[in-house]
Amino acid sequence: MSEPRPDATPDMPVPDFNALSRNMALFVEGAGKATAAYLKPAADGNKTPGLADEVAEMVKTLGVVAERWLIDPKKAVEAQTRLGSQFMELWASTLRRMQGEEAEPVAQPTAQDKRFADPDWSNNAAFDFVKQAYLVTTRWAEAMVQEADGLDEHTRAKAQFYVRQVSSALSPSNFVATNPELLRETVRESGANLVRGVAMLAEDIEAGRGELKLRQSDSSRFKVGENLAVTPGKVVFRNDLIELIQYAPATETVLRRPLLIVPPWINKYYILDLNPEKSFIRWAVGQGLTVFCMSWINPDERQAAKGFDDYMKEGVLAALGAIEAATGERKATTIGYCVGGTLLAVTLAYMAARGDDRIESATFFTTQVDFTHAGDLKVFVDEAQVQAVEAIMKTRGYLEGSRMANAFNMLRPNDLIWPYVVNVYLKGKAPFPFDLLYWNSDATRMPAANHSFYLRSCYLENRLSQGEMVIDNVRLDLGQVTIPVFNLATREDHIAPAKSVHLGSRSFGGPVEFVVAGSGHIAGVVNPPTKPKYGFWTGEVGDESSLEDWLGRASEHKGSWWPYWFEWVERQDPERAAPREPGDGKLPALCDAPGTYVRMQA
Repeated sequence: MSEPRPDATPDMPVPDFNALSRNMALFVEGAGKATAAYLKPAADGNKTPGLADEVAEMVKTLGVVAERWLIDPKKAVEAQTRLGSQFMELWASTLRRMQGEEAEPVAQPTAQDKRFADPDWSNNAAFDFVKQAYLVTTRWAEAMVQEADGLDEHTRAKAQFYVRQVSSALSPSNFVATNPELLRETVRESGANLVRGVAMLAEDIEAGRGELKLRQSDSSRFKVGENLAVTPGKVVFRNDLIELIQYAPATETVLRRPLLIVPPWINKYYILDLNPEKSFIRWAVGQGLTVFCMSWINPDERQAAKGFDDYMKEGVLAALGAIEAATGERKATTIGYCVGGTLLAVTLAYMAARGDDRIESATFFTTQVDFTHAGDLKVFVDEAQVQAVEAIMKTRGYLEGSRMANAFNMLRPNDLIWPYVVNVYLKGKAPFPFDLLYWNSDATRMPAANHSFYLRSCYLENRLSQGEMVIDNVRLDLGQVTIPVFNLATREDHIAPAKSVHLGSRSFGGPVEFVVAGSGHIAGVVNPPTKPKYGFWTGEVGDESSLEDWLGRASEHKGSWWPYWFEWVERQDPERAAPREPGDGKLPALCDAPGTYVRMQA
C-alpha cells in the first residue's frame, strides 16, 4: 500500500445543493437582520460614539510607525527585502511539497496557538501555504514595530497592541474559505451552520444595542442568586452606591475581628462567590471569619457626579461604620480586589492622615498602587484617548460596561474573542455554560466623575505612589500606612502585572507579605484548596531590583494560597468570639443575599 501524499486531505463531503440553496437564502435573510440590529440605534439617534475615534487612533499610531521607517529609505528597503525573501522561500517550499518532496516549513505556529490545530493546516499544501503566509506577514509586521527607530515606548506599545488586534482579526482561521475545518463543516451541513450562526449574531448585536455582545457562555444556564452568588447572608446596609452583605456564620466560633471585602466595581463582586466549590467567600466563612462584602450599584446618569472620594466615603468608610453597628467591633481587617484594592489603598492613606485606625490589616488581590508598569491597559490611556472617553461619558454620565468588557477581551484576542466568533457565528454552535465567562459578560457601567479621576490620577499621572493624590483636601501618602499588608500578585496577569504589584509593595510604610500566585488576574485568585490548579511563591520584599530577582529567591509552594493567607490573617488577631447572625445587631436585615444591586444589568 502506498503512503498518502503530504498534501492529502480527507474527502470533502458533498453538499445537498437544494439545502445549500435554501440555507444561503436564510443566511442572507439573517445577515439582513444582523445589519438592521446594528443600524437601529443610529436610526433612533441613540448610537454611542467612539468607534470612529478608536479607528482614527489606530491609523494615527500605525502611521507614526510608517513615518519612522520612511525616514530611512535604505532600512525600509531592507525590511521589504526581508519579507520578499521569506515569501520566495515559502513559494519554493510549497512547490517542493506539491511535487511530493519533503520540505521544512518556513514559519510554524507556537505550541500555544490552537488556531491551526486541524491536521489539514499542515497536511494540505494549499492551506499550509495560507497559514505560513499569514505567520510570515504578521511576524514581519510585529518586527517592523519593534525595530522602528525613534518611537517613544507608549507609541510603540500602542502600535504593538493594534498590530496584534489586526493580526488576530485577519487570521485565515476566522474565514470559511480559508479554514479547512470550517469549510468541511459548512459543506457537510450544506450551510446550516452559517444560518444558526448569523441568527445568534443578530441576537447578540440586538442585545448589545447596536454593538456585538460576544456570546462566550450559555447565559440561559445561570442566574444570580440561584446558582451563582448563593452563599447564605443578608443585606444589612444600603446607600446610593453600595449594598453591604453580611454572611451567615458556619462555625461554632469566629475570629473576633470581622472581614470587609472591597470588590472592584468593574464587573461584579460574585467573582468571589461563583459557586460553592469556587467561592472564596464561602470558604472564608468556613474558616471562622465574619465576612462582609460590598456590592456596588450598577451606576447610571444619577451617579454621574460620584467621584473617587464618594466611592471612598459612601463605600469603604460607610461599610466600616455599618460593620461596627452590626457587630459591635470597631476594627476590621480588609480585602481589596483590583480597582477595589486601589480604592482601599487610597482609603488607608486617607485614614492614616486623619488618625483613623479602624482597619488593622489589609489584603490586596491583584491591585496596583504604582502604575509605572501598568501593563497592556496603558495603551488605552494618553491625554487624547482620555479626553475622547470623557467626551463619550459626558453625553450620558457614564461609560457603557461593554467598552470595559471589550477592552479586557482585546488584551487576549486569540483566547477571548476570535475562538467564540468562529465557534458561535461560523460553526453555529452555542457556547458551553461557563460560570466565569458568564460573570465576565455581566458588565457594569462606570460613572463619569469616578472613571475620569481613575484614568487620570492613576494610569495617566500615577499620583498615588508619588504622594501627589489629593482626596477630600487631604494629600495621600502610602508611606503613612503602617498596618500589616498581604499583597497578592498573579504571575500571568495582563491587567495588574505582577511586576507592577511588586513595585507597589514598596510604597507602604509597614510590613508587607508579598505573594505571587500562578495563572492570571482571575484564575490565580479563584484557586480553591479543594481543587487547586496552581501553586504560589512567598518571600519578603527587600531591595531586589526586579520581580525576577524576587522570584529567584522566593519559596515555591504547591496548592492554593488561601490557607496561607488565612494563617496570616489569624496571626494578626487570633482572638475568637461567638458567631454573629446577620440582622441580630443594630442593623436589621434588608433582604437576602445577594441583594438587589448585583442584579442590575448594564
